[in-house]
Amino acid sequence: MWKYILRRLLAVIPVLLGVIFIVYMIMSMAPGDPVLQLVGEQATPEQIEAKRIELGLDKPVLLQYVNYVFKLVQGDFGNSYKTKTGVIIEIAARFPTTLKMSLTAVIISVVLALPLGVVAAVKQNTWIDGVSMFIALLGVSVPIFWLGLMLLLLFSLRLGWFPASGTNAGIRSFILPGFALGFQSMATIARTTRSSMLEVIRQDYIRTARAKGVPYGTVIRRHALRNALIPTVTMVGLQVGSLLSGSVLTETVFGLPGLGRYMIASISGRDTPSVLGCIVMFTLIFTLVNLLVDLLYGFIDPRIRAQYK
Repeated sequence: MWKYILRRLLAVIPVLLGVIFIVYMIMSMAPGDPVLQLVGEQATPEQIEAKRIELGLDKPVLLQYVNYVFKLVQGDFGNSYKTKTGVIIEIAARFPTTLKMSLTAVIISVVLALPLGVVAAVKQNTWIDGVSMFIALLGVSVPIFWLGLMLLLLFSLRLGWFPASGTNAGIRSFILPGFALGFQSMATIARTTRSSMLEVIRQDYIRTARAKGVPYGTVIRRHALRNALIPTVTMVGLQVGSLLSGSVLTETVFGLPGLGRYMIASISGRDTPSVLGCIVMFTLIFTLVNLLVDLLYGFIDPRIRAQYK
């Protein structure tokens, strides 16, 4: 298994280099000059050129990219153009907020999606199935920012149950953003669970278990659900990418000082080191989560575990 994990981790390197290269090229071609935003429009040409040399922006873009990768290998994420603080320090200050919100979203989506998908499959073609899939359709259709605003209007401004912004209320601060972020993922996971369950409960071994007199609830819990979990676990891993991209909107709506909001501000300010630091962090998280999902396959199905050699 350790060899498999090592191979997967080594495969991250070319992906990371490619992502950094693409982002670097996009930031270099974006309109505007980060140096002018820093020194102001009243600065003299000498001041502008001095600042450009200080930031290393006087070198060709490819050389800037190579220098950044060389420093990144040494654990140096560079300094923010705007604050002159180490990017890794800025990320470390904001990452816990994004992590708490994303974990809340994952927990909410999975806790709601699994029962919804299983019940919809067991009660196929009934009104329960219809209601479940209607909820899933809403989740896929409703934009995150609109749902976030509606939740704020109802539960914060009208009822006062949850804070409207910030993180001062502890876990209560992440329930509304977690629900807004996880509702779309919940819908996708529920639909996947339903499809997988429908395929499993039609298998011969399920009919055999029923013919032996095993209670239907036991058949669903012990036999059908476990074998139907692999597509669901796969979908949960894939939804991490959606959660990370959705965190940008969610943190903006709920005023959370997380990585998504920080990255948007960095893009607006053409702060390339900060943008690249966020992208690297998001890429690493997504890769590690998908590695964890692959390892979970082995715990769900021992036949897959034998392949991790």
